[in-house]
Amino acid sequence: MERNESGIEVAVSTSAKRPFSLFYPPSSILNPQSSIWFPILRYSPWDAVLLTLALAHGALLLTYPVLPVIAVGLWWNSNTIAHNFIHWPFFRSGLLNRLFALYLSVLLAIPQSIWRAKHLAHHAGVASRFRISQQMIEECLLILGLWTLLSTTHLHFFLTVYLPAYAIGLALCFLHGYFEHVRGTISHYGAVYNFLFFNDGYHVEHHAHPGRHWTQLRQDVQAQAQESRWPAVLRWLECFSLDNLERWVLNSPCLQQFVLHRHEQAFRRLLPALPAGSRVAIVGGGLFPRTLIILQRLLPEAQFVAIDRSQRNLATAQSLIQGEVEWINESYDPVRRTGFTLVVIPLAYVGNRAMLYDHPPAPFVLIHDWLWRKRGTSKVVSLLLLKRLNLVRP
Repeated sequence: MERNESGIEVAVSTSAKRPFSLFYPPSSILNPQSSIWFPILRYSPWDAVLLTLALAHGALLLTYPVLPVIAVGLWWNSNTIAHNFIHWPFFRSGLLNRLFALYLSVLLAIPQSIWRAKHLAHHAGVASRFRISQQMIEECLLILGLWTLLSTTHLHFFLTVYLPAYAIGLALCFLHGYFEHVRGTISHYGAVYNFLFFNDGYHVEHHAHPGRHWTQLRQDVQAQAQESRWPAVLRWLECFSLDNLERWVLNSPCLQQFVLHRHEQAFRRLLPALPAGSRVAIVGGGLFPRTLIILQRLLPEAQFVAIDRSQRNLATAQSLIQGEVEWINESYDPVRRTGFTLVVIPLAYVGNRAMLYDHPPAPFVLIHDWLWRKRGTSKVVSLLLLKRLNLVRP
């Protein structure tokens, strides 16, 4: 074990060489003694990539000092280079680490000693304590000097470009940090994002092992980790997820009447004549059970089975349904769950939708889909909802 300059004990791996991956460098590279960077870098030659990009960021700002470059650069660098430098100061030399912290401070206009103290307190779960140090004074003076230079020599640029971009960059950083922890620590496992942000998406894993180098985080994926399909800065889009839109409908009688009317029209046009006693499976039958409400009216002699992986959603639906229904709390498996005459698939279905189209799991399958995905016999549910209903048969 070795203690890094953040005060965290870390292990430097000397394991056998692994196959190289573009998105995940092999852990064996954490032995820097095998690298030409050994005299300079303390932990990994891959940190040279971050150093190079930090210098490139500075060159880009000097070449194209425009609002998007300043704002996005501040947000990106703070959550990649600066963040990793906090946990794993790159250099063997303490002087080089101090000089690089000064460079990042003036580049981002964020004193790195303050950012470091606040971030490490966040990992420790304690309040950050403000302590004045020589390094902090030097960083603040450098930033003050930069702002004084810009305001005296390029006042219009400073007021109309730099300061607004700086504010936007800080706002992006706030969104990033907020949505990483809004419902507890959350990870995002998208390959492209984690390539561009150096495994920043492995946030649950990072909190579980804050001393683990960024190249090794993929080794520690937590089986029960909370995850999101969206990177942290875009996670506010989850407010407009299908589940949340469904909850809006659940709380609005007017919206309920609208969706019931539009869906019933589509069902009436597509629904085949089924023999009495037919078994009908409604996948995702929880929350506002519009399909079940409609089909109980249209198929009064059918036997209904509602399948939903959310027990909470099923409980909500049960409170709105009259009549006998079999409620199954599980994810729908078309191979295991058979014997239905009709299966209805929701727009929010999690699974292989293409397989359902190519190999329908019942004599009749009604699939809710987006407006632009017409398959089989199809009827538009609503242009406003961007939704249609497709009927497919084997």
